[in-house]
Formats: sequence, C-alpha cells, structure tokens
Amino acid sequence: MPTKVIAVANQKGGVGKTTTSVNVAACLASTGQKILLVDLDPQANATSGVGVEKKEGASAYPALLGEASLEQSVQPTAYERLSIIPSEVDMCGAEVELSRLENHLHRLKLALEPIVNSEAYDLVLIDCPPALGILTLNVFAASNWLLIPLQCEYYALEGISMINRVIGQLRDSGVNPNLEILGVVMTMFDGRTRLAAQVVHEVRQHFGELVFDTLIPRTTRLAEAPSFGKPILYYDKYSAGSSAYEVLTEELIKRIRSRQ
Repeated sequence: MPTKVIAVANQKGGVGKTTTSVNVAACLASTGQKILLVDLDPQANATSGVGVEKKEGASAYPALLGEASLEQSVQPTAYERLSIIPSEVDMCGAEVELSRLENHLHRLKLALEPIVNSEAYDLVLIDCPPALGILTLNVFAASNWLLIPLQCEYYALEGISMINRVIGQLRDSGVNPNLEILGVVMTMFDGRTRLAAQVVHEVRQHFGELVFDTLIPRTTRLAEAPSFGKPILYYDKYSAGSSAYEVLTEELIKRIRSRQ
C-alpha cells in the first residue's frame, strides 16, 4: 500500500499531542510497520521523547527552504522500524521564512514527496506545533489524515472547532481537498472525576464514531517516560499507559485499513 501521512495536531498545547505522536509511532513500529516520525514542533519534545539528541541543522528546516533533501534529515532511533526527522529550536524561524517563499503552504508536501513515493515507510506521523501557523498548515497540506488528541477537560471542544474550520478552508481552496479527520483521541482521562466522563460524553455526542473507544489515562509513568527518552512501551510495557496506547494503535490500524 502507498505510504500515508498522518498529522497529529491540536492548536491547544498540553493536550498530549507529542505523547500521542511518540507512543503511537512506537506501537505501530512494534507491530511490524515501518514508521517515520517527523518532529515539526520547535520544542522538539518528540525528538527527545525517542532518545534522539537535538542538533542544530538536523531538522526539516533546510528542506522546507529548498536547501537540502528531507531524506538527509532521517535518523534511526534505538527502536526497530522507527525512524525520525528531528526538530530543533531554530524551527521557530521557519514560520517567518516560509511566509516569504513561493508555494509557502506546499513546502513540506514537496519535500516529503520523494519519501512518500519511495514507499520505504508504511506510515509517516508528523508532530505539529501547538498552533495553527504556517508550519501546521504545511503539515495539513501534506497529510492524508488528521489525528486529534483532546484532553478530557472543559475547554476540549474549543480547539477542535477551529481545526474543523481550517480543514474546510484547505479543502475549499484546493490546498488539500482530500484531507480527512482520521480520529479523535481522548487523553489524560481521570476516571475518578465526573468532569472527565462528562467531557468524553460530550465529545462522543459531537463527533460520534470519529472518537476512538480507547481512553488514554493520566498516569505518572506516561509523564515520566519522555525524561528517559523512551516511549512508554519501552519504559514500562505493563503499565496502564502502555496498554492504552497499544489498544489505541490496534484501533488506528483497523481504521486505516477500512479507509484504504
């Protein structure tokens, strides 16, 4: 099957976006799929989350400016079948630089094309910045599907309505007429609170079958894993967080196959 590109995005920060990017990528790779994780967040948390050092000039930045091949930025990780294009703090400058270039919304798509066409990977997962700026719009223009992590809190639906509006604009303008939401992942679920259950209920009412059945719990082990540079599957395989991401990945694979 041709390589598919999935954007992991939410304009709101602190919703488990990077945690979901890293752990879904690791779980997918553990099932035998070849995965490329692309870190486009200037905070570079997905990079350190898989144990890769942040280095100046190692990111997608030169490729976005047309100064290098994106394939040159691909690095292996310590985990079989999982590769990464790391990020760096300098990616902040890409927002300004890209706005001055021709086809500024298609720079990532053009840079990704050789990788997608090579079919060296089954899936490309892209961790977006927590904002709807030019970098995120580049990811949306280059992606087949959008995976949206939503924190189980009161303001959860606010960010997603903005993303829906942007998707509509990208489709209508012809920038990416085929972009679809693959699913909504409820994160940081605390079963002890009534609020978490209410938010999940509201989101399911609003988005129906787009919401995955799996709820990602709020756990200490999930919070600790990035500081050790490990996905939860390799930090504590038998923890509740690891189990949740493994089950979510099974759901994700089924959903992807149903859309092929």
